[in-house]
Amino acid sequence: MTQMLLGISPEWIPTFSNFVAGRNGELLTVLESALSTNGSERLLYIWGEQGGGKSHLLQAMMQQAQGMGRHAVYACGRMPEGAADVVVVDDVEKLDEASQIGLFAVYNQQRESGGLLLVSGNAAPAQLQLRDDLRTRLGWGLVYQVQPLNDEEKAAALQQHAAARGFSLPLEVTQYLLRHGRRDLPSLLATLDALDERCLQMKRTPSVPLLKEVMNAGLRIED
Repeated sequence: MTQMLLGISPEWIPTFSNFVAGRNGELLTVLESALSTNGSERLLYIWGEQGGGKSHLLQAMMQQAQGMGRHAVYACGRMPEGAADVVVVDDVEKLDEASQIGLFAVYNQQRESGGLLLVSGNAAPAQLQLRDDLRTRLGWGLVYQVQPLNDEEKAAALQQHAAARGFSLPLEVTQYLLRHGRRDLPSLLATLDALDERCLQMKRTPSVPLLKEVMNAGLRIED
């Protein structure tokens, strides 16, 4: 009989320190410095493929800003409520007409007040299906494409994530997951979390057979 989970795994929170930068070292440095008192940038726009790490970076910016005592707000696919020193908007391509107008107003407000606006999308500003005036403004700030991780970097991210949750991940488990799991990092991390929970239930250490059970169960659920 499997045992019920007790929620003893540490909560994993996206931060700059647990982001595996890969080829995104310059972007990581820019984001960290944007919150400094000497930061001059009012707008940062990052884009890239789904699962490439954009949301991780935006949530890390929230954690960093709040840790510095700055008022920060975050929303995904919509406009956040209320004004703030740091405004973070994820998945800008999902904004409806009213939200696009709202973001244009926030852009002007942040410029006037000296606040910071950080936005992410699935394409470069010129390719976004948004209002012309908003698309143009998003291209006026610093624009960075988030570069996807290669397999070696994904393996490092998996090992780091496992360590944050308090367990050791055998190399053969990492290799099997990279060969047979979905390619995007969020899906890989979600599978790893499910494996951790399964190990806790069974009171066993991570192994390829347990990983296969978790992955097969996930496929049955999706079907």
